[in-house]
Amino acid sequence: MTQIEELERRITAALDRIAQGVEALDRAPGAVSEPVSDPEIDPDSALGSAAAEVDPEEIAALREALADERLANAQLEERVRAIRQKQDSSVKDLQSQVAAHRDSLGALDQDLQHLRRANDMLVNVNQDLRRALEDNLGEPDLINKAMLAELEALRAARAAETAESRAVLDALEPLLAEAANNPAEESA
Repeated sequence: MTQIEELERRITAALDRIAQGVEALDRAPGAVSEPVSDPEIDPDSALGSAAAEVDPEEIAALREALADERLANAQLEERVRAIRQKQDSSVKDLQSQVAAHRDSLGALDQDLQHLRRANDMLVNVNQDLRRALEDNLGEPDLINKAMLAELEALRAARAAETAESRAVLDALEPLLAEAANNPAEESA
């Protein structure tokens, strides 16, 4: 981007110099064509000789060069504008993708924390059940708690798997869309 800006600056400076030269040439013939009222001024002075050396074809060529440079400058400005628009849209797309990934990972993190809590609960209930069985106390309440903890752990595991799959799909969708838009790159 800095190279384009540097080229744009150099072209603008060149156009300014060309415009100043053309303006000076336009003024020079007008100054000589006016009658000289001072008898001490030699008509063949430096200004008169410079104006006499000015070639109308050279002025036309300079004007054409100036017009060409202005056209080139306008084209470069349009290219810079198009590049900036493309860059801005790419940045917006990437920001939206990052936000979507952040949301997916947040949901995955919540589901994984829930899974950890359910597994901790399952471990604790199973330890209580094991102690009760070692003491030959078959408590139906502990068996129910163990089954509920196991069900909760299974639900949490399922939710974590779903969130993980969703995160993977969210990451793959932009890549698949890009691949579908650029089939020529696949065959290369």
